[in-house]
Amino acid sequence: QVQLAESGGGLVQAGGSLRLSCAASGRTLSWYTMGWFRQAPGKEREFVATITWSGTSTDYADSVKGRFTISRDKAKVALQMNNLGPEDTAVYYCAQARPGRGIATTREDYEYWGQGTQVTVSS
Repeated sequence: QVQLAESGGGLVQAGGSLRLSCAASGRTLSWYTMGWFRQAPGKEREFVATITWSGTSTDYADSVKGRFTISRDKAKVALQMNNLGPEDTAVYYCAQARPGRGIATTREDYEYWGQGTQVTVSS
Protein backbone atom coordinates (compact mmCIF):
# COMPACT_ATOMS: atom_id res chain seq x y z
CA GLN A 1 0.00 0.00 0.00
CA VAL A 2 1.36 3.38 -1.01
CA GLN A 3 0.97 6.33 1.29
CA LEU A 4 1.65 9.87 0.14
CA ALA A 5 2.15 12.69 2.60
CA GLU A 6 2.05 16.36 1.66
CA SER A 7 3.60 19.15 3.68
CA GLY A 8 4.28 22.85 3.34
CA GLY A 9 0.81 24.31 3.15
CA GLY A 10 -0.26 27.34 5.13
CA LEU A 11 -1.49 30.90 5.07
CA VAL A 12 0.26 33.44 2.87
CA GLN A 13 -0.50 36.93 1.61
CA ALA A 14 -1.23 37.58 -2.04
CA GLY A 15 2.01 37.83 -3.98
CA GLY A 16 3.79 35.48 -1.63
CA SER A 17 5.27 32.03 -2.12
CA LEU A 18 4.94 28.55 -0.68
CA ARG A 19 6.72 25.30 -1.37
CA LEU A 20 4.80 22.06 -1.07
CA SER A 21 6.49 18.72 -0.68
CA CYS A 22 5.26 15.15 -1.07
CA ALA A 23 6.95 12.01 0.21
CA ALA A 24 5.93 8.40 -0.26
CA SER A 25 6.05 5.30 1.87
CA GLY A 26 5.34 1.76 0.78
CA ARG A 27 6.59 2.24 -2.75
CA THR A 28 9.26 4.41 -4.25
CA LEU A 29 8.31 7.50 -6.22
CA SER A 30 11.18 6.94 -8.60
CA TRP A 31 9.51 5.10 -11.46
CA TYR A 32 6.16 6.86 -11.58
CA THR A 33 4.76 10.05 -12.99
CA MET A 34 3.71 12.32 -10.15
CA GLY A 35 1.21 15.13 -10.05
CA TRP A 36 -0.36 17.86 -8.01
CA PHE A 37 -4.06 18.64 -7.97
CA ARG A 38 -6.12 21.10 -5.98
CA GLN A 39 -9.69 21.43 -4.81
CA ALA A 40 -11.31 24.67 -3.76
CA PRO A 41 -14.53 24.71 -1.73
CA GLY A 42 -17.52 23.83 -3.88
CA LYS A 43 -15.37 23.00 -6.91
CA GLU A 44 -14.11 19.88 -8.61
CA ARG A 45 -10.59 18.66 -7.98
CA GLU A 46 -8.45 20.09 -10.77
CA PHE A 47 -5.09 19.36 -12.29
CA VAL A 48 -2.22 21.66 -11.36
CA ALA A 49 1.07 20.11 -12.48
CA THR A 50 2.70 16.83 -13.46
CA ILE A 51 6.21 15.50 -13.89
CA THR A 52 7.35 12.27 -15.51
CA TRP A 53 9.41 9.68 -13.67
CA SER A 54 12.63 10.92 -15.27
CA GLY A 55 11.88 14.54 -14.47
CA THR A 56 12.51 15.54 -18.07
CA SER A 57 8.90 16.39 -18.93
CA THR A 58 6.42 18.57 -17.10
CA ASP A 59 3.03 20.09 -17.76
CA TYR A 60 0.96 22.71 -15.98
CA ALA A 61 -2.56 24.02 -15.87
CA ASP A 62 -2.83 27.29 -17.76
CA SER A 63 -3.83 29.06 -14.56
CA VAL A 64 -0.47 28.34 -12.91
CA LYS A 65 1.97 28.44 -15.81
CA GLY A 66 4.85 30.79 -15.14
CA ARG A 67 4.09 30.86 -11.40
CA PHE A 68 4.35 27.23 -10.26
CA THR A 69 7.22 24.81 -10.76
CA ILE A 70 7.12 21.06 -10.15
CA SER A 71 10.32 19.17 -9.45
CA ARG A 72 11.40 15.84 -8.05
CA ASP A 73 14.25 13.80 -6.70
CA LYS A 74 14.35 10.13 -5.74
CA ALA A 75 12.44 10.67 -2.53
CA LYS A 76 10.17 13.67 -2.94
CA VAL A 77 8.12 15.74 -5.32
CA ALA A 78 7.91 19.48 -4.77
CA LEU A 79 5.66 22.25 -5.99
CA GLN A 80 7.13 25.73 -5.78
CA MET A 81 4.33 28.28 -5.90
CA ASN A 82 5.16 31.93 -6.51
CA ASN A 83 3.05 35.06 -6.91
CA LEU A 84 0.13 33.41 -5.20
CA GLY A 85 -3.33 34.90 -5.44
CA PRO A 86 -6.62 34.30 -3.60
CA GLU A 87 -7.71 32.13 -6.53
CA ASP A 88 -5.00 29.64 -5.55
CA THR A 89 -6.67 28.95 -2.21
CA ALA A 90 -7.46 25.24 -2.09
CA VAL A 91 -6.51 21.91 -0.63
CA TYR A 92 -3.54 20.64 -2.62
CA TYR A 93 -3.12 16.92 -3.25
CA CYS A 94 -0.11 14.94 -4.32
CA ALA A 95 -0.80 11.91 -6.50
CA GLN A 96 1.11 9.01 -8.02
CA ALA A 97 0.17 7.95 -11.53
CA ARG A 98 -0.68 4.44 -12.65
CA PRO A 99 2.20 2.41 -14.07
CA GLY A 100 3.27 3.33 -17.57
CA ARG A 101 1.81 6.83 -17.61
CA GLY A 102 3.84 9.62 -19.16
CA ILE A 103 2.51 13.15 -18.83
CA ALA A 104 -0.73 12.72 -16.88
CA THR A 105 -3.27 15.51 -16.46
CA THR A 106 -6.53 13.77 -15.49
CA ARG A 107 -7.62 12.31 -12.17
CA GLU A 108 -8.18 8.95 -13.82
CA ASP A 109 -4.45 8.74 -14.62
CA TYR A 110 -3.63 8.56 -10.93
CA GLU A 111 -3.76 5.61 -8.59
CA TYR A 112 -2.69 6.92 -5.20
CA TRP A 113 -3.49 10.19 -3.46
CA GLY A 114 -2.30 12.00 -0.39
CA GLN A 115 -4.58 13.47 2.26
CA GLY A 116 -4.01 17.01 1.08
CA THR A 117 -2.55 20.17 2.53
CA GLN A 118 -4.43 23.45 2.86
CA VAL A 119 -3.15 26.55 1.08
CA THR A 120 -4.86 29.81 1.93
CA VAL A 121 -3.96 33.06 0.20
CA SER A 122 -5.26 36.26 1.73
CA SER A 123 -5.86 39.36 -0.35
